[in-house]
Amino acid sequence: MDVIVVNHEEVPRLLPMGECMEAMVGALKAYSAGEALVPLRSIIWLPDKAGGLGLMPGYLGEPAALGVKIVTVFPKNEGTPFESHQGSVMLFDVENGRLLTIIDAGEITAIRTAAVSGVATRLLAREDAGDLALLGTGTQARTHLEAMLEARSIRRVRAWGKDRARAERFVELESKNFGIAIELVSTAQEAVEDADIICTVTGSKEPILCGEWIAPGTHINAVGACLPTTRELDADAVVKSKMFVDSRESTLNEAGDFLFPQQAGLIDESHILGELGEVLGGSVEGRRSEDDVTLFKSLGLAIEDLASAHVIYTKALRESIGTTVTVGGLRREAN
Repeated sequence: MDVIVVNHEEVPRLLPMGECMEAMVGALKAYSAGEALVPLRSIIWLPDKAGGLGLMPGYLGEPAALGVKIVTVFPKNEGTPFESHQGSVMLFDVENGRLLTIIDAGEITAIRTAAVSGVATRLLAREDAGDLALLGTGTQARTHLEAMLEARSIRRVRAWGKDRARAERFVELESKNFGIAIELVSTAQEAVEDADIICTVTGSKEPILCGEWIAPGTHINAVGACLPTTRELDADAVVKSKMFVDSRESTLNEAGDFLFPQQAGLIDESHILGELGEVLGGSVEGRRSEDDVTLFKSLGLAIEDLASAHVIYTKALRESIGTTVTVGGLRREAN
């Protein structure tokens, strides 16, 4: 059978940010409406915990998509030539199970994660929000900058990163790429002062955003921490926020940003006001006042990868992009 392989250079042109955001709207609505199957991700860690292999299978009803993302996570790759997330998304036909495509997972993850934050920002940020703080200066900072520019009219951008040299390179390169002046600041507190959109996109295991720094009316996309043992926000930041998530189940099992204050007795499950898909579907209200601090806790769902892969595969077929390889799957007749 013919299988299309799409590499990391081909993914961005097949999955532009605006188009990905629209695909995420459909996937999130389907998930919250019960039209998708998404088991909790499974992670196999190396003995020294330096890295792990994650498996994220799923099924999406519309567009019909069955598949899995297999990805390695090596946080220590930060500052090296290698991405921290590497792997593939595999999409299968829902009629007979044949493998359709293998797509670079690093690029899909980079784009779709930011696209979901873009959807959250459109839903939850104030209409006039335009002062952006980026905490982190890696791949997700770049794609989140693109998503925030898509979601709102951004007037000002400040960026902070723990590695000063890396942060300087980010500011220089992305200011040119996006045609907007990015201010490099020395501390996270300086970055978020009076900001009305904050994206935390670091590999930090300990809080880098404190509640006392956050101005009324701010919207926060908390993205970098995806394990029960890590968090980017302190308890005060979570407690003072109106919290929305991509998945309640994932949040209650995997989100350290939620679990730490819950374990301290400061919040309970009712602190999660809704899933993005519920807000999109109209069953849950989003921002309720100009002074609300809204928080979107991102963990990532397999259906986001599958919806992205469906867009990529459809366009790759139409535009003859990618490399076609032959993989088994047809029954071999007996001699």
